[in-house]
Amino acid sequence: MSALKKSIAAAVSTLALANASAQEIGNIQLSPDITLRRMVVKNPAAKGTVLFLHGFPETMLTWRDLALDLGRDYEVHAFDWPGYGQSSRPATDKFAYAPQDYAQVVKTYIDKAGIDKSKLVIYATDIGALPPLLLALAQPDIAKKIIVGDFAPFDRPQYMSDRLRSLKAPQTAEATRNAINQNRDEIIENTFRRGLDASEQFNVPAEFKADMLAGWQQGSLSTGDAFYHYYSHFTRDQQYFEANLARLETPVQVVWGERDIYIDKKMGEEFAAKSGKPFAVLSRLGHYPHLQAPQQISLEIHAAFN
Repeated sequence: MSALKKSIAAAVSTLALANASAQEIGNIQLSPDITLRRMVVKNPAAKGTVLFLHGFPETMLTWRDLALDLGRDYEVHAFDWPGYGQSSRPATDKFAYAPQDYAQVVKTYIDKAGIDKSKLVIYATDIGALPPLLLALAQPDIAKKIIVGDFAPFDRPQYMSDRLRSLKAPQTAEATRNAINQNRDEIIENTFRRGLDASEQFNVPAEFKADMLAGWQQGSLSTGDAFYHYYSHFTRDQQYFEANLARLETPVQVVWGERDIYIDKKMGEEFAAKSGKPFAVLSRLGHYPHLQAPQQISLEIHAAFN
């Protein structure tokens, strides 16, 4: 190769990396009632697409560092769920905030964003994990692979923390909802560190923390309210998923933080055993592995494209 061609190739490579690290934050309208705030990392030479789906009490900014890292090789998408961050808060007679409703959000987003499903890896955690699996029952080609972890696919309250069990039980759900809203600041400050040894605890970025606080209350519905509504339909959708588990044909990988105190890894073990999907315990990690050890999650996602 001539010196000129080498120079051009190097310049193109540098430009591609620069473009890959540029995050675009904006809005996408899915329906008259739902507009999502989203973050996209473009890459003109993308080997595929990653879609991140967050949990409670997070926003799309939980994925910022991972998105920049993976953006060197892939196009990366993340959005705020309805009820979280800066996305819409439709009335519950139009959107129930149930896992099945969120499954339709995933489907519509993929279609509206023009994502090639054959080259798509979905990484989903906590409340974000059941929706793409429900979608996969009806649409097995929704993704090349779905990686899920630290969530509750089945109706097994015994594997869940006291607060989650209280939110799941109709007789205690309303009081738990009120407690969540009253303790917003404490939840955002401490949720990510609970259950970890002092040497393993970590701080979330200040910008991410501020984003959760700013997005908690939008209009008459809070993030705590959205979480409550999700749980009011949770048992129904868990039972539907388990009853139809044999229809889950999409490649799925299950990962779980060893130190997760919110949802015991036994939940993941049972799901993996019943579905025949591979299962990995992430040593010394808690409920939020993507924040605690992002490089480890990056490796898991890279491997999913092979």
